[in-house]
Amino acid sequence: MKFRKPEAWASTGLAALAAAGLLSGAAWVNADQSQKTPLASLTPQQQAAIDSAHHLSSAFRTVAEELLPSVVSIENRPALASKWNSQAKPQPSQDGMRGENPFRGTPFEDMFRGMERGGPNMNPGRSAPAPQGGIGSGVIIDASGVILTNNHVVAGGGEVTVRTHDGREFVATNVWTDPKTDLAVVKVDAKDLSAATLGDSDRVSIGDWVMALGQPFGLESTVTAGIISAKHRGIGITARENFLQTDAAINPGNSGGPLVNLRGEVVGINTAIHSRSGGNEGIGFAVPSNLARWVGDQLVESGTVKRAYLGVGIQPVTPELAKELKVKPRGGVIVTDVYPDTPAAKAGLQSGDVIVRFGKKLVSTPQALQLAVERSTFGEELAIEIVRRGKNMKLGYEAAMQPTDFGTGTTEEQEQPGKRMEGLGLEIAPLDAAVAKQLGMEGTEGVVITSVREKSPAAEVGLAPGIVIREVNRQKVTSVADFQRLMTEHRKDESAEGILLLVRSEKGSRFVVVNS
Repeated sequence: MKFRKPEAWASTGLAALAAAGLLSGAAWVNADQSQKTPLASLTPQQQAAIDSAHHLSSAFRTVAEELLPSVVSIENRPALASKWNSQAKPQPSQDGMRGENPFRGTPFEDMFRGMERGGPNMNPGRSAPAPQGGIGSGVIIDASGVILTNNHVVAGGGEVTVRTHDGREFVATNVWTDPKTDLAVVKVDAKDLSAATLGDSDRVSIGDWVMALGQPFGLESTVTAGIISAKHRGIGITARENFLQTDAAINPGNSGGPLVNLRGEVVGINTAIHSRSGGNEGIGFAVPSNLARWVGDQLVESGTVKRAYLGVGIQPVTPELAKELKVKPRGGVIVTDVYPDTPAAKAGLQSGDVIVRFGKKLVSTPQALQLAVERSTFGEELAIEIVRRGKNMKLGYEAAMQPTDFGTGTTEEQEQPGKRMEGLGLEIAPLDAAVAKQLGMEGTEGVVITSVREKSPAAEVGLAPGIVIREVNRQKVTSVADFQRLMTEHRKDESAEGILLLVRSEKGSRFVVVNS
């Protein structure tokens, strides 16, 4: 690697300004020339542009100086578990991720391997160190020692050590976690810490400047800058997702650190990156501060997160489904299941309803609806706006706390001889009580798919053996004969295009459109 001389740095910076049109061609220094035109020759517009850049630099510097004292380094040491048990009080909600990479099997698997090893190996000649826990970042949100971070940083049941910006070190007295959002709260005994301010993440807009602060690769007090690239991202790494996406550099070790705006407010908790190399590639994700505040407040108050629930299965409105259901694409969320004895059943929701508004919030994705429902106040009455068979309706909903075992269950695929549907490329069989029990779908009516031909219309939409077909074109199916009759009616309809099926698997129910 070649290093430029200091003189060359200056000329290179001015060359960049010239390339951007801020300086004329004669106003910057060529590395091979000794003559230059003084900056005094700049036009007022050019000087104003440079001043603006200096003002932005000053803003970054001010925010960094204000926020860095609130950023901490966090290390989890599972090898000291016995000491942890005697000094700290893990709460019932801390089921953690058992010290494993929480993103194994996803595109994000490699991004935290540096943290799993306790940071990068700085001495390749040494033998491999003993397994270590997470190393990450956190942000102080209360001067008494309340720190927000990620669950995957502190999961594993070890001794959690916090090191502050001024070099002090504390052992956590309490650790509360919420794996569903990958958030955690760490408590240390302190009285004079510097606390950051949590901002309103709903006010964040795409294109806003933000700064990521933390300890990437163990390099303490690191600051990077970028913009908000996107909002409301769901990337499949936690059960509850509504991530802010940013191009501010985030690397292993940044997890749990703050994403801040230029007002010095924390708008997100840095959580994940998309990377094929394990390092920054300009795509990072942060939990919005409003969600972090809601989770953090509950963890501090009771050690666990209590959520309201609706009691439905849901899926997004794809363009194919929008046409069948007479709504706009992303114009709501489709209800696929309504579970008995739930708030949804009491409200009168039905399979096939499209929820377009929950309370005062428009909903266009399952994540948005789920988060809106869960943050409802228990006992609160809200209106649900739906589209049912093309007609707008309003239903009443009373928020209730989600049971701890809601949504659990196991299934096993069952294959048996059945009726072939050559046009769709699948084979079906009756769903009797024994098969339904083996599939974990007691009480479900329909027919079960026993085989799917490769590259068939059914395979193209993700149908597979063990999936139950409950409806054909919005009509219930209770037998193979029902399925055949409805398919015959569909073929006779010259205006019909794709076949709308309501299917159920171990992941819940969903609508699919199969072209035959």
